[in-house]
Amino acid sequence: MKFFTSLLGLFTVSIAVAHDQIPGAPQTVPIVIEGGTIHVIDGPDIENGQVLFENGKITAVGKSLKLPDRTFHVNASGKHVYPGLIECMTDIGLREISAVDETDDRTEYGSLNPNARSWVAVNPDSELIPVARAGGVLVGMTAPRGRYLRGQSAVLYLDGWTVSDMALRAPAALCVDWRYLHPRDSDDKKQAEQRDEKWKELDELLDQTRRYRDARRDRSDQTQINVRLESLLPLVDGKLPLLAEADSQSAIESAVAYAQSQGLKLIIYGGYEADACAELLKRFKVPVIVAGVYRLPRYRDDPYDASYTLPERLREAGVSFAIGGSGTVSPGGAAAMRNLPYHAACAVAYGLPHDEALRSITLSAAEILGVEDRIGSIKVGKDASLIITDGDILETESHVTEAYIQGRVVDLGSRHKMLYEKYQRKYRQR
Repeated sequence: MKFFTSLLGLFTVSIAVAHDQIPGAPQTVPIVIEGGTIHVIDGPDIENGQVLFENGKITAVGKSLKLPDRTFHVNASGKHVYPGLIECMTDIGLREISAVDETDDRTEYGSLNPNARSWVAVNPDSELIPVARAGGVLVGMTAPRGRYLRGQSAVLYLDGWTVSDMALRAPAALCVDWRYLHPRDSDDKKQAEQRDEKWKELDELLDQTRRYRDARRDRSDQTQINVRLESLLPLVDGKLPLLAEADSQSAIESAVAYAQSQGLKLIIYGGYEADACAELLKRFKVPVIVAGVYRLPRYRDDPYDASYTLPERLREAGVSFAIGGSGTVSPGGAAAMRNLPYHAACAVAYGLPHDEALRSITLSAAEILGVEDRIGSIKVGKDASLIITDGDILETESHVTEAYIQGRVVDLGSRHKMLYEKYQRKYRQR
């Protein structure tokens, strides 16, 4: 009895702290969440179900499970259990206050930075991380910004003492702004020449990388290390995808054509006109990360709801997609990551089936980022990264009541909650 009382005390302390959140301690006893609706994502929901996890991994899902000794019970009656939400594109940890340069590490100097590793600049103590977690977002791919070859992104758990604790996949993609490689109607002769130079530069860079790889293979001890080319080896070997930001149909088609000519894996980020390229994207199995649903129409003659209906149009066309970018395209930047479920909810309001919307911010996102073996659904063998809510996660009235990352209890306090409680007390005292 003392054991359970002590453990419950630890849970209570973790939830009560409203600021200076302490990363969760490793799981030491089996935990079962029971009584709630289990949204497994890749299967039917389980009413009044159970999820058992040990040592940070899910070990059983279902009903009437056989539980190990000393299992701690978490009552989720009347609640919902989901896998942690995944933000596919954000600058979380890289930007705190946009107007203060010292807190903004999104962009490297220059435009040719394939070796720039975004995760080494991430601040694990960012005030924006707890805000995102409180909204149910437990995983994010943090990516550099900038022009042309931006650098490498990483998939991070939003809890940990250091970036090493947080890293789920690093690197996860090489990010490039395809707008600097694709000509526009407004380009003058000088701009067109500059773009041609960038094409030649990229071609030569990839050719150099392949020659460097072959030289390393033949004379590994004698070839001088080139950091820039070394960072591109996983890309040309097909182990790392190229994440190209592109919105127009012609830019998307250009990115796909180039990736195929170079034998590269490709992910499209943005994708405003991706449905117009559906057959091409399906043919070459190119997924799309929709850059937020809360976007204005791109062109003056577009329907007002062009961005809202894009996920459903992609689904109908059979294109693999995830909804992301809530932490980059909105005015609040990473501070707006908490709005990720509402981007999905907006897509539901404009035709996307509810279960597909949930998948777009969980399992589909994990598949696109190459981490589906670890997260994205509630399945035996995956990491115990889960959230418990008091209602439908896509509804603004719902709250995340508990969260776990790899079995660790996550502190759901944040500066938002701290200020809410502070000013509640202020007005009570008057």
